[in-house]
Amino acid sequence: MSSRTGSHPPSIAIVDANNFYVSCERIFDPRLEGKPVVVLSNNDGCVIARSQEAKALGLDMAASWQSIAAEATAHGVIARSSNYELYGDISARCVELLGRFTSSQEVYSIDESFIRLTGSAEQVSSIAREIRLATKKMIGLPVSIGIATSKTLAKLANRGSKSSAALQGVCNLGSYAPAQITAILASVDVGDVWGIGSRTAQKLAGMGIHSAADLRDTDAVQLRRRFGVNQERVVQELRGVDCLPLEEERADREQIQFSRSFAVPISTVAELEEVLSVYTQRAAARLRDQGSLARMMGCTASTSPFRDNHVSHAVSLAFPDPTDDPVQMYRAAITALGPQLQAGQQYVRVGVSLYEFSSRDSHASLDIFGTESAPFAAGAVLDSIAAKYGQENLGLGRAGLKTNRAWTMRRDMVSPRATTHWDELITVAAK
Repeated sequence: MSSRTGSHPPSIAIVDANNFYVSCERIFDPRLEGKPVVVLSNNDGCVIARSQEAKALGLDMAASWQSIAAEATAHGVIARSSNYELYGDISARCVELLGRFTSSQEVYSIDESFIRLTGSAEQVSSIAREIRLATKKMIGLPVSIGIATSKTLAKLANRGSKSSAALQGVCNLGSYAPAQITAILASVDVGDVWGIGSRTAQKLAGMGIHSAADLRDTDAVQLRRRFGVNQERVVQELRGVDCLPLEEERADREQIQFSRSFAVPISTVAELEEVLSVYTQRAAARLRDQGSLARMMGCTASTSPFRDNHVSHAVSLAFPDPTDDPVQMYRAAITALGPQLQAGQQYVRVGVSLYEFSSRDSHASLDIFGTESAPFAAGAVLDSIAAKYGQENLGLGRAGLKTNRAWTMRRDMVSPRATTHWDELITVAAK
């Protein structure tokens, strides 16, 4: 790995995995290379990711798989159920790898990271090419990289890296003359600029601002008066001014949410309590994994909004003291939400969320004489057993019974969780 320093201003690069979910599927099943592949949402509902070959066939995002399955299969389309365990692990590996190339990194989403690079335009482009080679060789993941002096311009550059084969996956606006950059921005619709929503784009069009170049050259102060400071920042970013610093700690660490739609509706309170038990345990496990305690918890349950007599419940509660104890959370969820649950209703979704976090270390007791006995740490015991035998082998109440739960998410075409489950390792045959 390379390290460059110098007097050049730092560049911001966005590293974006190409068709991320499909690329993850291809890592362990190379037979999918060159084939039209789609990945489906929870319960195999609709298309949420497509390979380039599937896009070329005209398959739309969010298309209902049930309505297109027959025709798509006839055209050779291969469908996969979403495998979030695999995608999350591949994403974590990619984040770790990118960290070797920079000291400043923002994980923007599961398939995108902003990183700061230093050096001349040529040196930065060279690093980007190293990153592409490394992610492909060490993880099997193809990525595209856009580079500029601001996040907004880096996002635009990334569009170029994907659309022009001649760029070979790397577009560094620092390599272009000002006139060339103006021409590039003039070709981009203002609605495609990062941070500009469709409604704002319509209003801007009414002001004669149709392209990214128009927006860059507009009066920033005037724009701020009408739209606020965020739109002024977009203008400055298009001028190459870095107004959006890298957020190395993501705000989503301030909330943990575990919510799923069921494969089949649930109509008994006993099953709903089982779901709450499973979800509170998994949310608590994530909380312990990041070393936090939660002050607040929210619980929801709802029937389908597309049916008559739609029912939705939502409660929030505060713990007496911040906690990561799954037993306390489960009891609190049952006490708060349980009385509202109605037997006979067709519930399709339940959710548990934790928030108002604080560091576990900030609540450590000061017992200099060693007279206090440590409370039983049920969560730590569950974590250690789950790490060795799997999440499904121990739990609270009925959630501890390893049974085939009808309500669990349907994933009829799911691939092996090859990187996180020993019993799903890929078998390789040598001839």
